[in-house]
Amino acid sequence: MIRFKTPSSPTAYRSLSDPTPRRRATKYRQVLSEPLFHDAIIRERKRADRFEDAFAIVLIAFDKGCTTRVAGQLAEIVARLRPGADVIGWFEQDAVLGLIRSTSLRDARATTAALHTDVHHAVNRVLPQDDAMRCAIHCEMYPARSERAARILLDATKPRPTAGAKVREVAKRTLDIAGSTAFLVAFGPVFLCVAAAVKLTSKGPVFFQQERIGEAGQPFTMFKFRTMQANADPRIHQEYVEKFIQSNVAATSGNGAVFKLVNDPRVTPVGDFLRRSSLDELPQFWNVLRGDMSLVGPRPPLPYEVARYKTWHRRRVLEAKPGITGLWQVTGRSRTTFDEMVRLDLRYARTYSVWTDLNILLATPKAVLSGKGAR
Repeated sequence: MIRFKTPSSPTAYRSLSDPTPRRRATKYRQVLSEPLFHDAIIRERKRADRFEDAFAIVLIAFDKGCTTRVAGQLAEIVARLRPGADVIGWFEQDAVLGLIRSTSLRDARATTAALHTDVHHAVNRVLPQDDAMRCAIHCEMYPARSERAARILLDATKPRPTAGAKVREVAKRTLDIAGSTAFLVAFGPVFLCVAAAVKLTSKGPVFFQQERIGEAGQPFTMFKFRTMQANADPRIHQEYVEKFIQSNVAATSGNGAVFKLVNDPRVTPVGDFLRRSSLDELPQFWNVLRGDMSLVGPRPPLPYEVARYKTWHRRRVLEAKPGITGLWQVTGRSRTTFDEMVRLDLRYARTYSVWTDLNILLATPKAVLSGKGAR
């Protein structure tokens, strides 16, 4: 299977079929270089998110057995496929060609299928059989139909990793390991007291295990202290989530009405206290130590929440590792709209640093003790 990856070497941006910038600019005027094509994907994704539209992207990969001549022929073949309406360029320089075609959500599947057929026929019609057999054609649509496709598009639109970004990631993970270990040790006695209270006041397990959606859309099992009756019906929360996501008003409106799940009959008396004090979240430090979560990041959503997301909402689970606390918890919690919550999460994903994480961690106790917007 051909892997679509981004070359890290600067020399990878030089075209095999056109070794000098001057020649490449004149010979393949319609074929964008890899950096420009990735910029085009970012712009197209933003357009699709803004207008609730879609686009199709086809990737044509060839292995090292193909000649330099084949690389040039592939570029010219793709460029001739309705060049006035499409964006053509190198998804991976001199290894994977890409073509972007805008479409509507209603026609996205049909457009993607037709584009795949057009490219497949063009490659087989123009290239010799041996060269055509070396080509792998992969076609996807945005919004992505699968997590694999979402990761391909995510990798294409992520900024190229720099030394500073790698250091920042290592520093964040170091903080997560050190912080979660310290919390687990320091709150050991509290763990025992909470576990005893949960076990003695209601039937069922001490811990509640639930599937959540993590970084890059990958599911994982999140741990909490159980705050509800065992085998509680999830439909109440599903209805609340649907209304919250679709609502454009703040969770706390001007007349004092609170848009949140209150008086939940599934919650036990001890569970209500644990939720208000956020003690039910303590087992998630184990998720942080395991690497499923971070100390700071977007809250991990449930699968049925993600199913209700708009296209641009999904970026909050694609662009950052979920956390125990975050900007939303310390600035608004359930007093903000869902769209504003997503914007806060995306802002954090773009600008986070160890100092940002430390500031959010220091502000979290005040938000928890005040109980503002807790749910």
